[in-house]
Amino acid sequence: MEFSATQIAQLLDGIVEGDASATVSGLSKIEEGKAGSLSFLSNPKYESFIYTTGSSICIVNDSFHPTKSLPDTLTLIKVKDAYACFAKLLSLYQASMRKAPGIEQPSFIDPSATIGNDVYIGAFVYIGANANIGDGCAIYPNTHIGQGTTVGSNTTLFSGVQVYDNMHIGSHCIIHAGVVIGSDGFGFAPNEQGVFDKVPQIGNVIIEDFVEIGANSTIDRATMGSTRIKTGVKIDNLCQIAHNVEVGEHTALAAQVGIAGSAKLGKHIMVGGQTGISGHLHIADGTKIVAQSGIPSTVKEADTLMGTPAIPINDFKRSFIGFRKLPEMMRELSQLRKEINELKANKS
Repeated sequence: MEFSATQIAQLLDGIVEGDASATVSGLSKIEEGKAGSLSFLSNPKYESFIYTTGSSICIVNDSFHPTKSLPDTLTLIKVKDAYACFAKLLSLYQASMRKAPGIEQPSFIDPSATIGNDVYIGAFVYIGANANIGDGCAIYPNTHIGQGTTVGSNTTLFSGVQVYDNMHIGSHCIIHAGVVIGSDGFGFAPNEQGVFDKVPQIGNVIIEDFVEIGANSTIDRATMGSTRIKTGVKIDNLCQIAHNVEVGEHTALAAQVGIAGSAKLGKHIMVGGQTGISGHLHIADGTKIVAQSGIPSTVKEADTLMGTPAIPINDFKRSFIGFRKLPEMMRELSQLRKEINELKANKS
């Protein structure tokens, strides 16, 4: 399907500079642009590519003014925010690639399950008793949805997602391949013989609306009650969220974050990759945590934290400067000790 510069500009409320009849049928990065493709430029670091790109149309900020001649084949569409507009186009493009509604065979849907309208269900999907699948959902092949589980409208579960019994997934969520929702929390108690007895995990997981969970992440069911992922949370690949954790609205977790049981994260928190968060603590709204940090205790006020154990980032930087100087300081200390010993020897 082709779109003209005029059509795209109308969609984005932009202004065309160049050939308004220029058409595109695909998307590309500006440095890899080719005829018939649409690109965007928002980061000044990539400006050099716009003077050599082969793209037919490029979306730019309305503040952009070229410092060199642009390719004759390039048409600009100027908008208020090029990045946001390109993201909007990507969303529309992705929606156009959505699987057509229908149920592929073989698949198993329990007769007591409720399936909404315009739903896609791929081959080898299992949907258990009394499950409820909302309108417009897409459930890709080899996905398991346990009995009594609810999936809200317009939610996508990609291949191989495993959802245990009695879970709740909200509307407009995206659950990527290999995610496990509702596995047992890590609950064991040592007995008198020093052997670990399993503590039954009888709670569930509640995932609210507009949540996205990256591939191969795991969210454990609560021991009792619910593990809760609140509205708008974004979770990257390979994250581990333990039993009874709460992640507040619009919080983002980068890859390989691990959160121990019963930790409570507030709203609008950003957690860098490979961060470890201890259990039974609270993290204040708006906190930012740098990658590979360790959070051993409650964070009472919003701050940017770094290190293990994590401390305010400016304190960490000052400490790191001292750490880098340690070899030099040790040499100086050794020299001073030698000189002091020589002075003592001369006095005696």
